[in-house]
Amino acid sequence: MKFDMKLRNVLALGTVLLRAAEAATCDLKNSFAAPVLASGWEHKLIARNLTKPRSIQFDSEGNLLVIQGGAGLIHLSFDDGGSTCLDVAKKTFLINSTDLNHGLALSNDGKTIYASSSNSVFAWTYDPVAGTVGDTNTTLITGMDNDDHTTRTLLMSQKQPGTIIVSRGSQSNLDYSAESLDTGHSQIKAFDLTNFTSDSEPYNFNTAGRLLGWGLRNSVGVAEEPLTGGIYSVENSVDEIQRNDVDVHQYNPGEEVNFHGFLNGSTENQGGNYGYPLCYALWNTSIPNAENLTVGSQFTMDQNATVDDAFCAEERVPPRLTFEAHVAPLDIKFLANGTKAYVSFHGSWDKTAPVGYKVISLDFANGSPVAESTSMTAAQDIFSNPDNSVCPGRCFRPVGLAIDGVGRLFVSSDSSGELYVLAKTGSGSGSGTTTSPAPAATSSKASGASKVVVSGVMMALVAVVGFGAVMM
Repeated sequence: MKFDMKLRNVLALGTVLLRAAEAATCDLKNSFAAPVLASGWEHKLIARNLTKPRSIQFDSEGNLLVIQGGAGLIHLSFDDGGSTCLDVAKKTFLINSTDLNHGLALSNDGKTIYASSSNSVFAWTYDPVAGTVGDTNTTLITGMDNDDHTTRTLLMSQKQPGTIIVSRGSQSNLDYSAESLDTGHSQIKAFDLTNFTSDSEPYNFNTAGRLLGWGLRNSVGVAEEPLTGGIYSVENSVDEIQRNDVDVHQYNPGEEVNFHGFLNGSTENQGGNYGYPLCYALWNTSIPNAENLTVGSQFTMDQNATVDDAFCAEERVPPRLTFEAHVAPLDIKFLANGTKAYVSFHGSWDKTAPVGYKVISLDFANGSPVAESTSMTAAQDIFSNPDNSVCPGRCFRPVGLAIDGVGRLFVSSDSSGELYVLAKTGSGSGSGTTTSPAPAATSSKASGASKVVVSGVMMALVAVVGFGAVMM
């Protein structure tokens, strides 16, 4: 599959200069009520009017790549005044495509961009110094088209160079076809790209790749623990669930943190089934017939001769940690020292009292969560909305996370079209540096333009390009 590269190239010429490079003014005001921050943290709104910003990643020059859901890929450079004082100095449209919706990764040398549609993974050559992409793309992986959960999260391994991880969700809330490995639904796989060329046939997701796990309803966030290389994912579990014909969906099932072994080490227990669509992680134990269950135990909707709680305990892989039901985790990023993981909670639609809509941290040590698997307090709030009752319409909804070379945490909000930066000011819930050698956000080398300048061709094209919606 090839996108319209002629249109994409013209768009790439359209660069928006947003302010003079000499000094950052940091003057954007919050669109909503002031966020609540953990002790020792501060924040700033640094960009708005983006189109559904989803995954974000720094390149080797300290510039930020942003997937705009249903619109394509943009490149942001910053005027950096230190700490949370940043302004977007220049926005460049690299790739125009209504198909790209979430996934983003960079090759180990930083010279190839990977991005995904609901069906395929594509690659473009990339010059991080010039901030440009090649004229054509290559299709690497295909065969992933299904309804409902259409994001295809991408992660390039740092411990096993040349290996890309792809996460594919279910085609419905309860997708019973995911019980069959052959469908490829609700699976995480790894693909070796070391010998892949532009002449190679694309991998078929259903039949190729190394299976890291299945029975994973919608594991949008995937990360590699930086010290050991362990692969972790965060899963969005089912909605509208019952237990023995009793509605328990307000507080169950819990969202999950799952472990998928190593790409660079033992494959023992790798590729297991994590429960979906038959077994789910328990959050609130006040459900019928829960006498022997604890937080994180897997349970079924109905007990029968074929599938019951004992089956789930014996035949399925339990989560390492469980989150509150319906918080919708969408990304996970580790500090380089392995002591913290940050997770974005996009927020619920399936609860009377909305939950999520925040960024949390998890303590890690020796490659594993510090908290016990039964913990209900492992998630520590970092950045949250003060009043979830106004969500989702009047609050930010965190999606993508990225950490720059000085340890600042960047957060995208797709519903509001915004980008935030968080920085440590003292002791609190975690500090450290990025898991990859991305430098700090760079100051723009642009001329001293003091107001927005957009080329005429850019404005004309933007007027005719339609931007599609994006699924969680």
